[in-house]
Order: sequence, then structure tokens, then C-alpha cells
Amino acid sequence: MSTARGRGRPRKDPNSLARWTPPEGWSRLVAWVSPEEKRALKHVAVDAGVPVADLIRALAGGLAGGAITHKELLGQVRKGRQVMEKIPTLFERDDRFRVVDSPRPECAWVFDGYGVGTEKLDGTNVRLTVRAGRIVRVEKRRNPSKAQKQQGIVDGWYVDTAEDAPEDKWTLEAARNTDVSGWPDGEHSCEALGPRIQGNPLNLEEHRCVPFDLHVPTYEEVPRSYGELRDFLTELESRFAPGHLAEGIVFHHPDGRRAKIKRKDFPRR
Repeated sequence: MSTARGRGRPRKDPNSLARWTPPEGWSRLVAWVSPEEKRALKHVAVDAGVPVADLIRALAGGLAGGAITHKELLGQVRKGRQVMEKIPTLFERDDRFRVVDSPRPECAWVFDGYGVGTEKLDGTNVRLTVRAGRIVRVEKRRNPSKAQKQQGIVDGWYVDTAEDAPEDKWTLEAARNTDVSGWPDGEHSCEALGPRIQGNPLNLEEHRCVPFDLHVPTYEEVPRSYGELRDFLTELESRFAPGHLAEGIVFHHPDGRRAKIKRKDFPRR
């Protein structure tokens, strides 16, 4: 005769799960995650031999107990957000994919005067992992396919490059030409630039990687309105490669948010 199961997910002892009562003062935390994030959490949980809930509780416990500081945790959150999310464009677009004078709500902080403007470099997004002044890993960004976008996957991710892959040749050369001896250990999102990447609009003579967190040129005074930005970008000279036009501007908020605008985003006049 079968034994009736209690409520809750089946485990070794489902009745125990159904009857578990949290300690006094505890609260339940619920968050929505993507399928990829869910699989990643499950993978770590399986390796650790614990349920996903215990994995998340361990993170909270480490934060509460001082094993990881709030600054370290925020640094990882910001780094992940900057790396994986597509940077929003400042203005809405028309049916010809040109921007119109209608600020996007999520970029309101730019028009309120927050953030620093840096040069947007026209290359390909990569990530270099550095240890003791040496590159130990080179990754490239992969964006979701049309089918994946229809499934709700909108943010890109990084995948490893391969020495024998023709499509990675110039990315790897850019990494090899980049002096990282003074870079701190960690993962650095970069723009790979050079003669064989994105048409080389800055007319560079060699391939190299420019880290967003270290060497991207800054512009002290950048206008914030539609018309002023359009005129500003029309003649904005690149500070990375003087004598050439800059592709655009990326605004960086102190909390890690970013927003961008490119010269070619505007309608031609």
C-alpha cells in the first residue's frame, strides 16, 4: 500500500520538509531568476551537496557573519551587472532605429546630472582574467540569438575563446598585445580594438584590449540634452586615437549603472 505524501517537494523525507517550521523571526525571501541563473545555482548547489535554499542562506550567513563584507558583495554584483547586461541607449528609437527626443526612463539619472562620461570605443567586448600581472583567461561576449530573445533571454554572457578557432584569432592577438603587468588581479571587461576588428574606425596599427575600469578616456563636460548631444558627438574627437571621431559616450553612475549614446544613433541631417 502506498503512503500518502505530505505537501512539499519530494526529498528523502518529504513529510519532514512539509512540517518544518522556521525559527522565530525568520522571513522568506523570493526572487525571480532566469533559466540560466537557475541552472547555475543548481550546479553549485549540487557540487556543494546542499539545496539551493541552503546555498543562498549560506551567502546571507556569510554576509551577516562577516565572512564577506558588503563592499565585496556589492563589487561582485556591480561587476556582474556591468558585464552581463546590455547598456541601455539614452533615448527611445523610431521605426528606423534612430533615436528620438524621448529619454528612456531607466536613464533618467543621466538627465538629472549624475554620472561621468567616457569615450565609447568601437570594437568587440571581451573579458580578461588577470593573475599576478599575467592573463590566464580570455573570454568573448556572446549575445542571445533571435530564438533566445523570444524566450525572454535578453542579456549576453561570456564564453571562452579557443587558440585554434579562426574567429578568435584577432581577439587573442589583442590580448597578447595588451600589457597587464600593472592590472590588479581579477576579471576585467575590455574592448578589443585593432586593424581586423569592427573595421578599425580609429585606424589603429595593432590589436589591443582597453579595460573599461582602468584606461577608458573620460570627458569632463558632456551635454545631457538630445540636441546638444547630437551636436556634441558630430565633431567629438577621440581621446584614445586623436585625429579620429569618437564613436560615442558611455555615462557611468557611481552605483554601477551605465547608459550610452552613439553618433550614428541620431538621424542623419
